[in-house]
Amino acid sequence: MHTVNAMSYQDFDFELDGQKALLEDIFPGFNVHDRVGVVVREAGGGTGASALLMSALTRFYDFFRPDLGVEPGKQFIYPEFFVFHVGEQHMTHYWMDIWPPHKEVIVEDDPEQILEAINDRGITRLLVEDMEPIQPTFLRETLNAAKHRIVSALAYSPKGCVENSDVKITSCEEAEKCVKDSFKMSEGLSNEVLEELFQRRESLTTNGRVTETYRRIEVANALHMLTHNIEPGPTTRSYFALLELETEVEA
Repeated sequence: MHTVNAMSYQDFDFELDGQKALLEDIFPGFNVHDRVGVVVREAGGGTGASALLMSALTRFYDFFRPDLGVEPGKQFIYPEFFVFHVGEQHMTHYWMDIWPPHKEVIVEDDPEQILEAINDRGITRLLVEDMEPIQPTFLRETLNAAKHRIVSALAYSPKGCVENSDVKITSCEEAEKCVKDSFKMSEGLSNEVLEELFQRRESLTTNGRVTETYRRIEVANALHMLTHNIEPGPTTRSYFALLELETEVEA
């Protein structure tokens, strides 16, 4: 909870369709029980959604003020925000208050497995990388559970700006410091990758504040934008083998 006293919800500015807005305009009905998930497919990619994540976490902490703290009787709590790393872990988001570490979820590059992980964490607000939708293979049960539960979705870009955006969030200097500290803390990022990531952030910065853009999308479309891979992986193929076996037994 190192961000609690370092920044506040008032440090972020929101626009929706070019008009001043609130987080609740972008995520209608946002509340203390919401669980935010970001699907990340490249090194440092999740920082393209950092303004949304960090503004949402300050709004989350507002629900608990003035009872936040480490003293007896106080609330020591983190938001239920998760990063889904496709294939391998692409960065460490500790300084962005993605904590404990189990909220950095590594998932197989398979639409079904990614969506299962999203369902298992009860995600209600989903952020996916902007891409052309594909026709993935899902179990019917997995797809229906996601459609029933997820309230809203946004497309983001690892570079921080999406085409045809209708959402703009301007962050604050302290939030951007957390992003850069996350770069420095992350293992496995080469100097070349780090340099590119810092340059990306610099390109979004004006007067010390970063502005990112997003696009609201239908949940059904977001579920077709989890990965470029349309082929079921080994785990999902094993499901189909079981279903085929069950069909043969029933016959």
